[in-house]
Amino acid sequence: MIKVGIVGGTGYTGVELLRLLAAHPGVELKAITSRGDAGMPVAEMFPNLRGRVSLAFEDPAKADLGACDVVFFATPNGIAMQQAPELLARGVRVIDLAADYRIKDIPTWEQWYGMTHASPDWVAKAVYGLPEINREAVKMASLIANPGCYPTAVQLGFLPLIEAGVVDVSSLVADAKSGVSGAGRKAEVHTLFAEASDNFKAYGVPGHRHLPEIRQGLSEAAGKEVGLTFVPHLTPLIRGIHATLYARITKEADFQKLFEDRYKGEAFVDVLPAGKHPETRSVRASNVCRIAVHRPQGGDTLVILSVIDNLVKGAAGQAVQNMNLMFGLDETTGINQVPVLP
Repeated sequence: MIKVGIVGGTGYTGVELLRLLAAHPGVELKAITSRGDAGMPVAEMFPNLRGRVSLAFEDPAKADLGACDVVFFATPNGIAMQQAPELLARGVRVIDLAADYRIKDIPTWEQWYGMTHASPDWVAKAVYGLPEINREAVKMASLIANPGCYPTAVQLGFLPLIEAGVVDVSSLVADAKSGVSGAGRKAEVHTLFAEASDNFKAYGVPGHRHLPEIRQGLSEAAGKEVGLTFVPHLTPLIRGIHATLYARITKEADFQKLFEDRYKGEAFVDVLPAGKHPETRSVRASNVCRIAVHRPQGGDTLVILSVIDNLVKGAAGQAVQNMNLMFGLDETTGINQVPVLP
């Protein structure tokens, strides 16, 4: 059994990790930390876990995380970079669901996240945990930088085109929408029911923190810098990301087949038949990314539709997928749930 610890178990990604790991046949939950809620039974805060998780939240200073095989950091940005190095030095493997190790260029990370990086040496050693491109590296990794939600949907949608060299990478456009759970489990005016319900708006248009992460991944695939316009939107949904992606064709190909071939055998990427439109509800509570390929009016622009559950494939589910790979398990173990409908 894999002995698992979770740092910061009280947010939405934390409870999603608990939901998945509590049913995972190869896992033993050893510790769940929360400085503010230490001593509270997990099932008291999250009643969906009654009868599944018997642990109480512990003060992170007192929890024996060093006894774990792997520790997930479901914490705000800036926490893992301070605490992970000590665990890594003790041989504990770490999966960070925040952004501390995603961006390889330290000045870029510091510019976008507004703080000095506390463990820059580990940035170069971290493996970016998008299994569809880094599966073999994930298997050997000590430290995983789990991708962000928008970056997962956008990169999976663009990658086949960029890898095949059939689109203009200087003018990519990602128009993406997210449910309110992407903002985290904290009290903020813009996510209040009366603010977010029956409403739709763009945000972060001048620049969003996920932009450099997406650009980094796509540039690596292209072998050169890409030009990307990324505009996120807040929708009156709890879960879900829908990314509408635009790319200008530079070389003709059977684009439907291109996607089908690229993701053939991928357990968690579903390329829909030509002409279909994926829905966010078709992936709710699952680790699946569904993709559709369109060429409107036979023109020179491809439109790729990519949907995921931001808390699962966009966070906790992908983290468990990475854990499975790191410990030699079938990567679908514990995360092969059928999406929830309606």
